[in-house]
Amino acid sequence: MQLTAVAPALALLLLALIFIRTKLKSRTSRPNLPPGSLGWPVLGASLELFRANRDGNPGKFVRDRIGKHGSPVFKISLLGERMVVLCGPAGNKFLFSNEGKKVALWWPTAVRRLIGTSLITKVGDEGRSDRKMLMSFFNPEALMRFVGTMDEVTRHHLRTRWQGKDQVEAYPTLRLYTFELACRLFMSITDPQLIVRLADHFQVFHKGLISLPLDFPGTRFHRARRAADSIREELRALVRQRRTELEKKLARPSQDIMSHLLANGDENGNLMPEAEIINNMLNFLFAGHDTSSSTLMLLLKYLAELPHVLDKILAEQREIAASKGPGELLQWDDLQRMKYSWNVLCEVMRMTPPVVGTFREALVDFTYEGYTIPKGWKLYWSAAVTHEDPNFHPRAASFDESRFEGSGPAPYSYVPFGGGPRMCLGKEFARVEMLVFLHNLVNMFDWDLVIPGEKIIYDPMPTPVKGLPIRLRPRGLRRGLSGS
Repeated sequence: MQLTAVAPALALLLLALIFIRTKLKSRTSRPNLPPGSLGWPVLGASLELFRANRDGNPGKFVRDRIGKHGSPVFKISLLGERMVVLCGPAGNKFLFSNEGKKVALWWPTAVRRLIGTSLITKVGDEGRSDRKMLMSFFNPEALMRFVGTMDEVTRHHLRTRWQGKDQVEAYPTLRLYTFELACRLFMSITDPQLIVRLADHFQVFHKGLISLPLDFPGTRFHRARRAADSIREELRALVRQRRTELEKKLARPSQDIMSHLLANGDENGNLMPEAEIINNMLNFLFAGHDTSSSTLMLLLKYLAELPHVLDKILAEQREIAASKGPGELLQWDDLQRMKYSWNVLCEVMRMTPPVVGTFREALVDFTYEGYTIPKGWKLYWSAAVTHEDPNFHPRAASFDESRFEGSGPAPYSYVPFGGGPRMCLGKEFARVEMLVFLHNLVNMFDWDLVIPGEKIIYDPMPTPVKGLPIRLRPRGLRRGLSGS
């Protein structure tokens, strides 16, 4: 009887020991994840990230956690995903150099749903094939052909929307300028009413890209989705019209990006589906104007605050203008002489990067800095934090264009256009666009800020809360330059 009573107790003890052993084993086999907290389900730290962006200090969100965890690598939950943040040039180098091997480009749900299947959302061989097909429109040879058109459009824009006005709200005006240029060069759109209509839709669209994908009335994502539907409707009509024009030889296959996508197949000769062409054109119109308009806005702000920098730019640009005949348009060689002006633009993008950072996805389990990153987890790198690092940018809070003289910043420490195989395809396009605008602007106008110290927030690009109003004067009414 006594043995019978002891048996159940021994069995329970044995089960308990097995349970404890299993738990201990599972704990020891757990991956060594980076420090940090995943926080609330779904939301995680997303609202804190949005708040930092609205406060105009996106780098603080990351810096605070580096300080808290004592590590430039930490885990967090953002936009409904388990994520690891890799900071600084070392993290950038790892992500950029392992594209397609250990990591792949990844976008939040809102971006993927709003933009759809396109160049920026494709990875692997498909993504490489599309980039190769489009590179012919963004290499120096192609951009040489764009310079004259850019100069012509810029002069017309400044004459019609700036000249004769005492005050201009710079940011929305610049957004319309860069959008008009993208419409002209990427799709040969010249109808001003269509350009304004599309620009209005994009104004709503871009605000929903980095948001929680809550699709009901009143949310940013819902408004952005409806704007995207309207944009696609307009683009579908344009694509079908262009296809007819190509068939009737009324348009050329090399005319612009839209014609190129309609007329040319991939490496296997397969033509791109219509829906994908529309998605790509939506993406090009968006990417082709949003970041450059933010950078030009910031350029105006910094130059108004730093007259000694503006004086040096003006001297360089006047020398180029003096070498041109009456009405002669800028050429590629003129842009190569704008070295100081480009250094200034680079410092503008270092001080306030047009894109805070982007995302990757782990394709396999891998180890970084002693920590295990599981397959399927997302990764985030921050341009804002990289550009603030005093180890690579001494006096990082001060504007110093001389950082870009000679060999410039250390590799992976300056990343406004990303890096590696997924570096921004339009980097050189943006350089040409911004230099052409700067040349015409400083030769035509002087300006002051109506609201000194106006707050800049990220929404999702750098955005002045009041639109950056500026007072305009025809060039020559200040610093003894009249009549020049």
